[in-house]
Amino acid sequence: MRPSVSREHTTDCQPLLEVGDDNDTPASMPPRLRKISRQSSPKNFFGIFAFLCLSVCFFVVIIGAYFQALPWNLYAHGTNALDNFAFSLGLQTHVYAVVIDAGSTGSRVLAFTFHKSLIDGNLKLDDELFVQVKPGLSSFSEQPEKGASQMLALLERAKDVVPPSERGHTPLAMKATAGLRLLPRQKADKLIEEVREVFRESPFHSTSHSISIMDGTDEGLFSWFTVNFLRDRFGGGPENTVVALDLGGGSTQVTFALDEDEEAILMAHDPESVHEITAFHNKLAVYTHSYLGLGLMAARHAILTADQESNITAIHHTCINPIVSTEWEYAGTTYTLQGPKNPTILHIKEKKGTVAEDRPIVNFTQCLSQVKDYVEHKVYKPKGLSKREINAFSYYFDRAAEVGLIDEVEGGILTVGQYFDAAKSSCNTPNTDQPLMCLDLTIISVLLKDGFGLDMNTKLNLYKKIDNHEISWALGLAFHILENGL
Repeated sequence: MRPSVSREHTTDCQPLLEVGDDNDTPASMPPRLRKISRQSSPKNFFGIFAFLCLSVCFFVVIIGAYFQALPWNLYAHGTNALDNFAFSLGLQTHVYAVVIDAGSTGSRVLAFTFHKSLIDGNLKLDDELFVQVKPGLSSFSEQPEKGASQMLALLERAKDVVPPSERGHTPLAMKATAGLRLLPRQKADKLIEEVREVFRESPFHSTSHSISIMDGTDEGLFSWFTVNFLRDRFGGGPENTVVALDLGGGSTQVTFALDEDEEAILMAHDPESVHEITAFHNKLAVYTHSYLGLGLMAARHAILTADQESNITAIHHTCINPIVSTEWEYAGTTYTLQGPKNPTILHIKEKKGTVAEDRPIVNFTQCLSQVKDYVEHKVYKPKGLSKREINAFSYYFDRAAEVGLIDEVEGGILTVGQYFDAAKSSCNTPNTDQPLMCLDLTIISVLLKDGFGLDMNTKLNLYKKIDNHEISWALGLAFHILENGL
């Protein structure tokens, strides 16, 4: 069973709404309250009265100090002052969720620690564990038992977060993304069955619905929820939220909230991509579209093999520098990649302090044309993206960090034009350490400009983490399963 955030137009994600009565999920557990009995008699009445007065005064002073610091706008995440006080009195407990993201290029376990606020009843994120391993689960299509062993190792790490007493009712879920969606169904099913056996033996709570291949729509919606939650953008209208652009290995997603005019336009053009979402008691119409085959690795493969016979693994390509010879594995096949047989040479004249040079380069114009041929007509250009604040992550972040456009830890802000400039520079610079960077940056540049219709001056916020929390659809899914069950 898929999560309720789906292709249905009345999808109700409902993160942070009142938790149901399902005793299988930790979010439904009542706070553990300790009963305190008090006895009194006429003999010690005045002593007890004095003690109570002093206790009340002390309590008022403490509460007053906390309330001075209480953020009345109540951030969507984090622990507020009154919740801290509740923890100190033993009136508050943690709840947990464990999610495995089985992506196309790697698998990650995220173990989340939450509590339910006494102020508004909403779940608040306290901490998370993030551990990643490579390669992706789909790489074990011929050896599914090894893929299951990889999942077992990740679950062992999750035990470091969840106390033994809480594991039996801590929900565990694994969702596979484009890597498994691109596999033949029989191979994907075998991998899933092997992982399901690992889950059956796990101390965490799982059901028959805990493991599945995630629909691209759900991936987009949960990622969008995560970004807006971590940036504290819920509580206003659609104009207060940000766009989420997620570039994975096998697919890419674009997701954003719509105003009334945009909703009407998109309902007429692409009604299957418009969903009604309830987040923090706010109803929003959200557009999301997932493009299978436009993830960075899938697009790279399609472009490199476009003019090749299916059994050819030795490829000469325009988008690879003439000095490069490298191997690349995709979907179980290893390719030998080289530059074109008739290389392009840049003649650099001698200048003061330099010598003349004949530099082998990628013909950027030809490379750009081939990438456009693959990308341009596969993507619908949704209106309104350029006027919104955009957060881009996954391979958008990775490639920008690898060529020094942003800090690899802090991230940064780039324009679409800066991606194009970086692509041209990479194509003009022989670099055996980053043999496919020219192609990758060209794919990203074309996807943003010619695919999504962003202009060169459009700014992109590029972050891997926000407030030290990983940007991942897994957080959105964790909220969903704690509120709605597995």
